[in-house]
Amino acid sequence: MKKLLIYLKDSKKETVLAPLFKMTEAIFELLVPLVVASVIDVGIKNADRGYVVSMCLLLAALGAAGLILAVTAQYFAAKASAVFSKNVRHALFAHLQSLSFSEIDTIGTSTMINRLTSDVNQMQTGVNLFLRLLLRSPFVVFGAMIMAFTVNVRAAMVFVIAIPLLFAAVFAIILRSLPLYRDVQTELDGVLGKTRENLSGTRVIRAFCKEAEEESEFRSKNKALTRLQNRVGRISALLNPSTYVMINLAVICLIWTGALQVNAGSLSQGEVVALYNYMSQILVELIKMANLVITLTRSVASAGRVSAVLEVKSGLEETLEEPQEKDTDTAVEFDNVGLRYEGDSENTLSGISLRVKKGETVGVIGGTGSGKTSLVNLVPRFYEATEGEVRVDGINVKDYPIKSLRMKIGVVPQNAVLFAGTVRDNIKWGSENATDEEIYKALEAAAAKDIFGAKDGLDYVIEQGGRNLSGGQRQRLTVARALVRKPEILLLDDSSSALDYATDAAMRRAIRELDYSPTVFIVSQRTSSIRNADKIVVLDDGRIVGIGTHDALLESCPIYGEIHNSQIKAES
Repeated sequence: MKKLLIYLKDSKKETVLAPLFKMTEAIFELLVPLVVASVIDVGIKNADRGYVVSMCLLLAALGAAGLILAVTAQYFAAKASAVFSKNVRHALFAHLQSLSFSEIDTIGTSTMINRLTSDVNQMQTGVNLFLRLLLRSPFVVFGAMIMAFTVNVRAAMVFVIAIPLLFAAVFAIILRSLPLYRDVQTELDGVLGKTRENLSGTRVIRAFCKEAEEESEFRSKNKALTRLQNRVGRISALLNPSTYVMINLAVICLIWTGALQVNAGSLSQGEVVALYNYMSQILVELIKMANLVITLTRSVASAGRVSAVLEVKSGLEETLEEPQEKDTDTAVEFDNVGLRYEGDSENTLSGISLRVKKGETVGVIGGTGSGKTSLVNLVPRFYEATEGEVRVDGINVKDYPIKSLRMKIGVVPQNAVLFAGTVRDNIKWGSENATDEEIYKALEAAAAKDIFGAKDGLDYVIEQGGRNLSGGQRQRLTVARALVRKPEILLLDDSSSALDYATDAAMRRAIRELDYSPTVFIVSQRTSSIRNADKIVVLDDGRIVGIGTHDALLESCPIYGEIHNSQIKAES
């Protein structure tokens, strides 16, 4: 939690004023029992109506002042906690954006969402209560004890015995519940992950009639979370009863002691009422403090989980200096490259050596799991090569600032991802300064102008994930988004799988005719999509087993021939 307190730096004034106003309110509250004692011992005892009225007005003034101070403190505490949560979310989101795909894969999507939402909200609540009550509650507890000594030393000894016992009970329960709250958040991750998986895969679940199995598995995870929450809830629930029992026992002792002293004439009736009020104040504040500690316990657990994500270091070591350009005709070069994903025991790619000239079109093909997507993901440094070097324009990709490297590259991922907004908004992800004319040219090259080229077509609103478009329309829009940047290198990762052969051919022809002649990598399962490439790379089990043109590979590479022949038979 300490590491995250730096995100309160924008609220220094609020973090000082909130406790200050609360402490001032507490001082006014501690004066109230003394005023009540004066009303009883002076005003009522002497039947002095004027004195009683004046003291009641004083009580009203103290109450009004306390209300104003409390509301002001609440305002500053709420503002500081809101700014704190905003800063933590920004920092967490920015950190996640800086991580490589390896770290993101390791952390997991559901975990990241839970950290950004549930955990940060819990921390915001903790900061709010921390500023309002952490100083106020102990101040009132010990202040009430001190004020009790000013009333009567002998009676105040009850406070000296009761308060340590109360603190011991509170902290014993807290220490037991703290690790359980961490376990609750971990179980919540599992429930959230299962929920996300089911919502994203609902069509598949229904297609295979797996609703009952998924419901059963979700129910199992939910029951495990519920059992853990019930367990920690039962422990936390001991706080209020235990404090009430101790306080009421202390009140009984206080009234007994006070009654004896009143009979002896060493204590007045008003002073007994004042002592009782101080004990009541302690009861209220200890209940507040118990709830505060429970909330802070959960907040600390959440803070630890957020800190754990923030402490994950990116495997990408980035340089800030632009490399000196080299005069070379090579666009991309793989020099004995290997790749092993985090946690895997074997390499996904091994011994990859490939040289691609500027303006060339390279097809990448192979069986499922052969490493096609992994190969092209190394070019923009989505993953770090664990062996060898990947060079762009003759320079190791590690020597580029990441933004500079990726500005050279247009990426069309395997899964067509679109965002809520207009067609224009989505395509401008490729180039935020693109004009409508440039957008139309990109749509035309992606064989999508006939869909979105009509009047006001660029203002067509796309729903989240592009769910109001077909698979082929989504793919063509993602291609247009990459082309509007006019990239030096274009990576098409199975970007035409949802297109018919005619549209696929039209799109590839338009890309070949682009005036800026990008170097193109086409990852495909279909030989028809790459047969006209300048060279075709055939992968098998993470290794290159063939490089050449379509005709040459049919004669020299059995794996390529097998893929091609199987597709020819399927089409016929």
